[in-house]
Amino acid sequence: MAHIGIVGGGIIGCATALHLLEQGHQVTVIERDAGGLPASVGNAGILAVPEIDPIARPGMLLSAPKWLLDPLGPLTVRWGDLPALMPWLSRFLLASRPSQVARSREALLFLMKTAEADHHAMGEIAGVTGHIRRTGAMTIFDTVAARDKAFTHEAENARLVGCNVETLDAAETRRRIPALKGNFAGAVYNDGYQTFEYPLTLLRRLQATLRERATFIDAAVTSAERGTDGITVRTGAQNAHLFDKAVITAGVWSKTLVERLGLHVHLETERGYNTTFVNPSLTLEMPVFFSEHGFVATPFENALRVGGAVELAKPETAANYARAGAMRRKMRRYVPDLPEDGGTEWMGRRPSTPDSLPVIGLHPGDTRIAFAFGHGHLGLTLSATTGRHVANLLAGTGDQGLAPFSIARFQ
Repeated sequence: MAHIGIVGGGIIGCATALHLLEQGHQVTVIERDAGGLPASVGNAGILAVPEIDPIARPGMLLSAPKWLLDPLGPLTVRWGDLPALMPWLSRFLLASRPSQVARSREALLFLMKTAEADHHAMGEIAGVTGHIRRTGAMTIFDTVAARDKAFTHEAENARLVGCNVETLDAAETRRRIPALKGNFAGAVYNDGYQTFEYPLTLLRRLQATLRERATFIDAAVTSAERGTDGITVRTGAQNAHLFDKAVITAGVWSKTLVERLGLHVHLETERGYNTTFVNPSLTLEMPVFFSEHGFVATPFENALRVGGAVELAKPETAANYARAGAMRRKMRRYVPDLPEDGGTEWMGRRPSTPDSLPVIGLHPGDTRIAFAFGHGHLGLTLSATTGRHVANLLAGTGDQGLAPFSIARFQ
């Protein structure tokens, strides 16, 4: 068995490490901020199997100009960062072509078909149980026309992934979720969504398992270098760690490491914001999507998280927490009992590719190096599936269905 280094200890890195341990390898995880709050802990905590649509698609592009005029709307670009973002944005426009959208949907469907089973299998590997609840999710709409249009599309996605959807009027929606007291026209219920335990709790449980079964190093990685005797991973303290094989799972920070390996990838920060209320005074029976406004509210045990939206910016650009406040104000139109204060705001950096397909594959010139990053909104959902595939790739048994996720598409 090999000694394999994992660069990145977020949810993707943990999932990959667990599968490699299960195959009998010696594993070392190197994480730049092991005690911090990366994108892995700030997500909505939803197993989003029905979400097989890429972000770049014709309908989204039609709405984008209106959204961009609102600096606190569901989509914004930090205009000072625009020059640096232009290569990514150009590829994003190309990815919205119907032919590419169809390919992206097919590729994401390939991963989604095993996502639920993979999470339960990973839970068994890690000794974690009771971390997923079958809740379904509700998406509310301001007009009946918008609801019906969404239902038609969601019904098609549901058919592909094997779940069920139904349309509801406002009265039935309020019966199921009494906290929705504001005005809206109706909703779509989808039973294909499930809710994880609080994301930080889940990540720490997985990391705790790895600290028992693997080596966990708290350090920032500066480079990974190919050599005849193995892969050398260097940290900021100029320490060198030699491995037989290595996996890059460092989120948005993977871009620099990839470039130092002589490759290129279109990977940028699609930042999201949220507010988490501990012991909230209101209850939601399931996650509620406010899709026309670009955010979601997720209930956890003793907590409620309101977050989402998309802000394209460089990783180091300062956060704009007014975006979190804007989501809370919009939510109060529908849930007037949402607290006006007392929540904790957070900003995270989702690593995103223009075509919404993560990079899952081997280095084109060196099968000792694997990549697993760029999952955008679907990091938690696809983490267990990604970890399984990466472990198999390094074992030489990769699935041909992974071809669309290769880093070669950027070269």
